[in-house]
Amino acid sequence: MSSETIAAAATSALGTRRPRHPPAATASFLSFRLRPTARLPGAVAASASRLCKAKAHGDDQLVLDVAESTWDDLVLGSESPVLVEFWAPWCGPCRLMHPVIEGVAKAYTGRLRCLKLNTDKNRDIATSYGIRSIPTILIFKNGERKETVIGAVTDTTLATTVERFL
Repeated sequence: MSSETIAAAATSALGTRRPRHPPAATASFLSFRLRPTARLPGAVAASASRLCKAKAHGDDQLVLDVAESTWDDLVLGSESPVLVEFWAPWCGPCRLMHPVIEGVAKAYTGRLRCLKLNTDKNRDIATSYGIRSIPTILIFKNGERKETVIGAVTDTTLATTVERFL
């Protein structure tokens, strides 16, 4: 049997073949109009406005940077519970977590210390605590690691976790 006969038999058995790629833009696609976007739902709008205000007003004082040189004093020697975010500048989910952690820091001011540790600059600490993915949040109480949260989480999830140690 020749290859032409096999191809003809396959075409008749399977029917006509569909093209691999969709056809070029059709009239319905070209007639697409941009519509004005609707307002954000209440919770999302409030969250977005808080994020914009935080960036505009520079609430970065709520979440301080910690390094290897200050780790013992700020984290292990703290009398209040400490939340430490392990992050890196190139990590997209880490950047998403910054406003969430700033919100938690603002909500628990005076009862919880919030810090962030750049894993690119402080590899020894990240390695000693077994940090393999970022963002990772560790919660310390009385110098001991009590809880680990891996990945980007919502503010309510993080607040519920923090509440257990206050």
